[in-house]
Amino acid sequence: MQAFTQLNGIVAPLDRANVDTDAIIPKQFLKSIKRSGFGPNAFDEWRYLDHGEPGIDNSKRQINPDFVLNKPRYKGASILLTRENFGCGSSREHAPWALLDYGFRAIIAPSYADIFFNNCFKNGILPIILNADVVDGLFQAVEADEGYKLTVDLATQTVNTPDGQSYAFEVDAFRKHCLLNGLDDIGLTLQHVDDIKTFEIKHKAAQPWLFN
Repeated sequence: MQAFTQLNGIVAPLDRANVDTDAIIPKQFLKSIKRSGFGPNAFDEWRYLDHGEPGIDNSKRQINPDFVLNKPRYKGASILLTRENFGCGSSREHAPWALLDYGFRAIIAPSYADIFFNNCFKNGILPIILNADVVDGLFQAVEADEGYKLTVDLATQTVNTPDGQSYAFEVDAFRKHCLLNGLDDIGLTLQHVDDIKTFEIKHKAAQPWLFN
């Protein structure tokens, strides 16, 4: 997992509440268990005017010009600004996979669905909770300034604006440690690889019949 330390990125505003995981990555794209390749179909039903299916060449599909992520000013955005209860619905881990593969490393919202919130941390995305009034102000700033960027600093737990404002956010200490060091569940386990090997050697010597 890629470490998250500090991010300075363009902000894309998704001004919708209760965005569910089926909107983030529709059900027909859940056939793969690989973590990559979902980005082109993130928000598929909103990004395109036709129905998408796995294997379709997205470059030949008709783009929805009214959907925010299709607007040129938000090209290359790495911070998603959205409304309350983001990531509700089913527990599919494909949702953060799709957002990460699209290019988002951080999300800012007043609240999230619990399972989606946890899955973000496990996949290298930082979900930030800020007060709804602050989020309102950020939506206004993004609308007024094309190419608007924020700086997210995980070490100091702050979101910093171009005009010098700073907003603190809370994050669990263990999750913060994992993100700063790029440790997913597998990475955490591999930190104990020597202990695991020692256990396996002792276990094989004590109960060799289990290994025949």
